[in-house]
Amino acid sequence: MADRLSRDFFNRPTVTVAQELLGKIMVFGPMAGVITETEAYIGQDDPACHAFRGKTPRNAVMFGPAGYSYVYFIYGMYHCLNFVTEEEGQPAAVLIRGLMLIQPEQLHLNGPGKLCRHLKITREHNALDLTENEGFYVKESSLSPLYEATPRIGIRRGQDKLWRFVVKKKMHS
Repeated sequence: MADRLSRDFFNRPTVTVAQELLGKIMVFGPMAGVITETEAYIGQDDPACHAFRGKTPRNAVMFGPAGYSYVYFIYGMYHCLNFVTEEEGQPAAVLIRGLMLIQPEQLHLNGPGKLCRHLKITREHNALDLTENEGFYVKESSLSPLYEATPRIGIRRGQDKLWRFVVKKKMHS
């Protein structure tokens, strides 16, 4: 598929990937939506990152190649979807916080838990190769949205980093 994002897209600095994912189309089975909000989490120098204290069975996919899904379960009730970034061995990922669903319906899924619940993304979707998977991938779009950078949400440490990126209301194609 020519317009699918390649491993090279994900294998770059996490903040850049987080910004450039905005406006891209995420496809998950019969559903597709425009990515509208992301957050960057970068390795052992970022106290809010799951890899901050090292490799565990839960976060192992973050240490692998870029372009894989990282899905985790929090608060005993929510799944969260991330895309692994950077060179293998450099644990980092982009949390997908918002999606404007365009297929099969138009619906704004704001919040990572709401997004995963609506799409039925679970831990079963962890460690999938987004560059090869037939039913779960990200592709280019003609959108180049304006966005703002803000502090990340729902974390206690690393709040000083403006690594949350949110599309402003109007998108340009």
